[in-house]
Amino acid sequence: MPSFVTHLESAIDGTHLPADRAQTIHADRPLWVRYDLDRVRSELSKEMLTEREPTIWRYRELLPVGTEPIEVSLGEGMTPLLDCNRLGKRFGLRNVWIKDESQLPTGSFKSRGLAMAVTMARRFGIKRLAIPTAGNAGGAAAAYAARAGIETFVFMPEDTPVVNQYECVAAGAKTYLVNGLITDCGRIVREGKEAMGWFDLSTLKEPYRIEGKKTMGLELAEQLNWTLPDVILYPTGGGTGLIGMWKAFAELAELGWIDKGHRPRMIAVQSDGCCPIVRAYEKDERFAEPFKNAATIATGLRVPAAVGDFMILDAVRESGGRAIAVEESRIRDWMFLAQASEGIAVCPEAAACVGALEELAAEGWVKPDERVVIFNTGAAQKYVESIASEIPKIDLNEPIDWTSL
Repeated sequence: MPSFVTHLESAIDGTHLPADRAQTIHADRPLWVRYDLDRVRSELSKEMLTEREPTIWRYRELLPVGTEPIEVSLGEGMTPLLDCNRLGKRFGLRNVWIKDESQLPTGSFKSRGLAMAVTMARRFGIKRLAIPTAGNAGGAAAAYAARAGIETFVFMPEDTPVVNQYECVAAGAKTYLVNGLITDCGRIVREGKEAMGWFDLSTLKEPYRIEGKKTMGLELAEQLNWTLPDVILYPTGGGTGLIGMWKAFAELAELGWIDKGHRPRMIAVQSDGCCPIVRAYEKDERFAEPFKNAATIATGLRVPAAVGDFMILDAVRESGGRAIAVEESRIRDWMFLAQASEGIAVCPEAAACVGALEELAAEGWVKPDERVVIFNTGAAQKYVESIASEIPKIDLNEPIDWTSL
């Protein structure tokens, strides 16, 4: 068998579903992809990975593609884990890294999930896709669908960053702006399914974006020589990346590749302009109430209701982590702080994680010697509205006043 997948499993009640056909959700909740890990262990070793190309597909036995060469790829390489001594020192910390997902083909971590989802869509013969997006997911879906030759519709809030809008159009997706939030775009996709015959590629509405995002955790473990950091700060909107990494760590532990007794404390970071997961965490609830009047420049965090809310909260609590909301008004400052300190162009979502780390370090919740990883989920250059600044001009018709520079 080319694939090591055994079945799909409902995340809400454990119901098993077949993996040999396109699936969406069960009981209105997401599905897990389950693997024959005993068979994976017998056929794959850590040492074998060193002989493979440094892309997300190097972990193919732990992905739904298995050994079948079916991937829809734009060359998704391993992203760098960058030491951030100066930034860490500002917060009294000695071991801070940023894993820079902006270096993926579409400029964000969405490349991972959409590469996998579109690959499987093509595998199952799907001809038309639709996706609601806050920005980067739409661009990634459009790019990978173009690569696969699949027709795609993208629906996004009308105030989505302009670069995200243009990249969808450039990739040939039928792109529409909606005078609402991503939840309204999701409703359009749901309501149009019967009339338009498209497959819903929404976050966690199909099981394979998690598997693509899971590669962040697999890569991180490999880059740290099969150990894990003490703390991971992850910007959380739909939460697929956090959920996927937590799944990756569980699978690696089952394989015996990492220490079962040490997992990172997972920090779900949101803006106080949209923080449904934080509110549920603080109330000790497993499901989150929709957040009203959501507003944040970190458009990836502007998800008022996440279908995988309980999966995020389960991972946070199992890890001994936290869900934390930072001040919306300071996100831009944290963007500039990170880039001026380290030269890494962090997106607003990652900047929220910088703010959360500042707060957690000040509390003493993160200790000076603990190993900390922040995920920069996208390139700052894709958020021109957030980094726009007044720049002084030099008039060549006038003498330069060097004392004023």
